[in-house]
Amino acid sequence: MRKIWLCADDYAIAPAVDAAIRDLLVRGRLNATSVMAVAPSFSSEAPPLAALIAERRAAIGLHLTLTGPFRPLTAFRPLCERAFPPLAAMARLAFFRRLDKTALAREIEAQLAQFAAAFGRAPDFVDGHQHVHLFPQICEEMLAAVKRAAPAAWVRQCGSALPLRILLQDFKTLALSVLSRGFRRRAAALGLKTNPAFAGVYDLDPDTDFAALFPRFLQGLPEGGLVMCHPGHVDAELRGLDPLTDLRETEYRYFAGDVFPRALAAAGVRLANLPPR
Repeated sequence: MRKIWLCADDYAIAPAVDAAIRDLLVRGRLNATSVMAVAPSFSSEAPPLAALIAERRAAIGLHLTLTGPFRPLTAFRPLCERAFPPLAAMARLAFFRRLDKTALAREIEAQLAQFAAAFGRAPDFVDGHQHVHLFPQICEEMLAAVKRAAPAAWVRQCGSALPLRILLQDFKTLALSVLSRGFRRRAAALGLKTNPAFAGVYDLDPDTDFAALFPRFLQGLPEGGLVMCHPGHVDAELRGLDPLTDLRETEYRYFAGDVFPRALAAAGVRLANLPPR
C-alpha cells in the first residue's frame, strides 16, 4: 500500500482544536501536524503535543504564519492593528515585491527558533498558513531560513497530482500548483526535500459532504504524498481568530469515525510512519 501523510494544520490556534488533533494522533488517524508558533495558545499547547509526538512517532512541522489576526514575534512591518496584514494585503505586498526582506527573514527565523525552543529540535517539515510560503519574496526567505536552521526538514509544495483537465475546473488547486512549480525548483537548488504531491483543497462550504469529498483527495496521490486537513473542536478562542469553525468539527468526526479507514483501504493507501530520529 502507498504510504501518505495526513497533516492537520493550525495546531496551537485554539485549545479545542489542539485537543481534537491530539486525540486523532493518539488514535492513529493522523500522522502529522503543523504548529503555529505565533498563536496566542502556543506556549501552553506545545508541551502536551511534545510529549505525544515523542510517544507516537508522528511528524511535527512549523506552520509559518504571516497573516492577520496573528501578531509577529519581531518588529515586522507593515502591520494592521498590531497584527500581520490580512491575506489579500500580504499577497499584494509579496507579488509586487514590496516586503522588507530583512524584516521578513527575521520573522521567519524567529518562528523557527520559537518552534525549536518549545520542542527541543528543528521541525520535521515547514509549511505556510494560507499557503503564504508559496508567495514571491516569502518563498525565497523561507527556503533560505530553513536551509540555515533546519536543513534536514522537508518543505511543503502544493502541486496536485491530478491531470490538467481536472485542475482547469478548480482554480484554487490550479493556482497552488502553478506557484509550486517555482517553489520546487528553488527548494531543489538549495538541496531541500519536498513532498511529491499535495491534496486537501476545497471551497470550505459549510454544507460540504466531507465523507464524499475525502476519497477524491487520494486519487492519484503517490507514495509520500500529503493531504492537508483541518480537524478540530470549536471554542471561543477559535471563533475570535479564524472563520473556519464548524467544518473543523465535520472533519474531526470523519477522521475519528469508521468510514475514514475504509476509504484509505479502498484507495490502497495507509498513513506513513516517521523514521526514528
